[in-house]
Amino acid sequence: MSVAEPRRIILFRHAKADWPQVSDHERPLADRGRMDAAVAGRKLADTGITFDLALCSTAIRTRDTWKLAVHELAHRPKTVYEERLYEASPGELIAVLNETPDDARQVVLIGHNPGVHGLAEILAGQAEGDARTRMNSRGFPAAAFAVLTFDGSWKTLEPGAATLVDYWAPTE
Repeated sequence: MSVAEPRRIILFRHAKADWPQVSDHERPLADRGRMDAAVAGRKLADTGITFDLALCSTAIRTRDTWKLAVHELAHRPKTVYEERLYEASPGELIAVLNETPDDARQVVLIGHNPGVHGLAEILAGQAEGDARTRMNSRGFPAAAFAVLTFDGSWKTLEPGAATLVDYWAPTE
């Protein structure tokens, strides 16, 4: 696969979490979160994207979000549970993405706010249609995702290098 082929990044925030008396990392999904994760999975399936790789935070709520969402996809990609995605800043998320092998053309990253929303804003040098307007007006609520494209190697991904091509939130 040529690095000249466009790459796609889907930034997916975990679904709504519950607040039991456990550490933040161990928080499970709330009932609504379980429902929204499956709906988000169906919306991801509707995009027609066949993911080559999923990078998922090790937090319980992100793992459970991905398990429910991926069940809705026609193809289950290789999933890597990455500790560095938990509480990561946009810069830390870019560093993880820069390590992605170039044979992965379409990657979904399942993470947390404010990092995921910040990353979508930082990467999107351009936007198609009303995707940026919708993302800016809605923010990045639980179970939302943004679809971005860029050209080049994963090592070259940097602020402003991508185009925001789609955005979805459970309340859309």
